[in-house]
Amino acid sequence: MNLLKSPLHSKYIDSNAKLVNFAGWEMPISFSGLIREHESVRSSAGFFDISHMGVISIKGINPKDYIQKFFPTNLYSFSQGQGLYTIMLNEKGGIIDDLIIYDIGIQENDITELLLIVNASRYEVDFRWIKNNLNTDQISITNFKKEKVLFALQGKNSFNLFENWIQSSISHIPNFGCEYKTFEYISSKEKIFVSKTGYTGENGLEILLSKKAGINLWDFLISKNVEPCGLGARDTLRLEAGMHLYGQDINEETSPYEAGLGWLVHLENNHEFFGRSFLEEQARLGIQKKLVGLFIEGKAIGRKGCQVFKGEENIGTITSGSWSPTNQKAIAFAYIKTSHAFISNEVQILIRGKKFKGVITKRAFYKKNY
Repeated sequence: MNLLKSPLHSKYIDSNAKLVNFAGWEMPISFSGLIREHESVRSSAGFFDISHMGVISIKGINPKDYIQKFFPTNLYSFSQGQGLYTIMLNEKGGIIDDLIIYDIGIQENDITELLLIVNASRYEVDFRWIKNNLNTDQISITNFKKEKVLFALQGKNSFNLFENWIQSSISHIPNFGCEYKTFEYISSKEKIFVSKTGYTGENGLEILLSKKAGINLWDFLISKNVEPCGLGARDTLRLEAGMHLYGQDINEETSPYEAGLGWLVHLENNHEFFGRSFLEEQARLGIQKKLVGLFIEGKAIGRKGCQVFKGEENIGTITSGSWSPTNQKAIAFAYIKTSHAFISNEVQILIRGKKFKGVITKRAFYKKNY
């Protein structure tokens, strides 16, 4: 199988990264080591090449009018220069993908452009779903990333580092805000997309730029002793921060209410969207299972598929689990029967034939304090 490679793949080789197959891409699982990379992001800053992720451009006059039906969230709740975290649903209210939509405003000829940054494993599914259901020739849908680099710089020092690199301030960009512009110090010709978003629970930036500029940024950060980070630290950081991983914690069989994403469903907005009737029914009748957080006592780690018990009753299944470097405990997400899904409820997790005590918690195990 020929794996896809990031434009920065040579940097992995130069850095002796440990590489794995992730969603058809050859990606680094770690560079200096998961714990070191995780702690670098928590204490100062670290950076990730996330060029495996998809970037879809949707352009037209008032494009939100045409794509609103794909999303349960009101797309007019954000405007130019802002991003919106949301979910795309199928007819049964199942989650096709979770993603961020950015409004980069009018680019040319009164044409507004939206960027959708989507999960690597779902790019083709998402693209096809939108294209097949747009039912209009007034809107164009294209691959915006092409040969570009998608970069994530995360941690409390990330803003200062980026400003040092571009020799310009980004203090005017709000949290979850974005810009698509040239930075003269880097290039007078190339537009760079930058957003104050991320997947770690820290302040951070996600940056879309050319291969040349991406290599420049990588080398600059290395010169500042910033750690390159792999998928291993990305997973422990997002799990601590209570963020979902598509394919494990959410999929086309889970609904937003079950996944704790009901806040993204704006039934009060009265717009039609795929899965609306199903979710209206679920909102009325309630859910049978719910995604919760778990602290697990001891050193055993509850991985995906481990069963959760209350006494002799099997009440749920773990979807994600890891050791938390920040909490120095094993943590996990699990879908639990709603009747048992309350904070501080003590349960047992079956790990390699032995039961370990667990306590149900809020899904976010970490919150930044700056």
